[in-house]
Amino acid sequence: MKIATLFSGGKDSTMAVYKAIEAGNDVEYLVSMISDNPHSYMYHVPNIHLTQLSSEALEIPLIKGVTKGEKEKELEDLKLVLKELKQKKIVGIYSGAISSTYQKSRIDKICDELGFKSCTPLWHMDPKEYLKELIKLGFEVIITSVSAEGLDESWLGRKIDENLLDELTNLNEKYGIHMAFEGGEAETLVLNCPIFKKSIKIIKADKIWKKDSGFLSIKKAVLEEKAY
Repeated sequence: MKIATLFSGGKDSTMAVYKAIEAGNDVEYLVSMISDNPHSYMYHVPNIHLTQLSSEALEIPLIKGVTKGEKEKELEDLKLVLKELKQKKIVGIYSGAISSTYQKSRIDKICDELGFKSCTPLWHMDPKEYLKELIKLGFEVIITSVSAEGLDESWLGRKIDENLLDELTNLNEKYGIHMAFEGGEAETLVLNCPIFKKSIKIIKADKIWKKDSGFLSIKKAVLEEKAY
């Protein structure tokens, strides 16, 4: 099946690409929405410009859409972009939704209206088991923004590994943080994974912190050959 994947460069959308390929699909395009609203209800915002590097690392073409990020109206902007894919013989749209009914229901509706099959391979996966799978598969993932109690500035730039998983388990028990950050507690960036042909190396990044939330502003990053 020829498909496109809604893509942010984070762990969930990258895993959706991985699952699509694993299922035998041809991933023809990545689709990234560039939102003017840092508090978008639908779209990943921190370091969204790096999807171009991710696209090159995956060797899959990137289609970019723009939106002001206004609630509900931003869905029409996505719909306009996806309409173009009908001319390219795409039949399915993959996304990385795990438990957000808000996002999944709206993507499903758009796909239904346009005649696409909506595919969410991560839907209702156990968050802890999902993170374990990411680690086991060799996904190199860093945290690029945090906005929840228990997550301070020191979490910015940290890699998701077994140690972080243990800490997240404790924070989940103490504060109820969704371990896969589906509640918007954090955003991520994939630097390397099994389907990348090259890895992403961060050259310059600044931590931006305001009161109780912050993000890692990546100023410069490059692709480099993978160490096998």
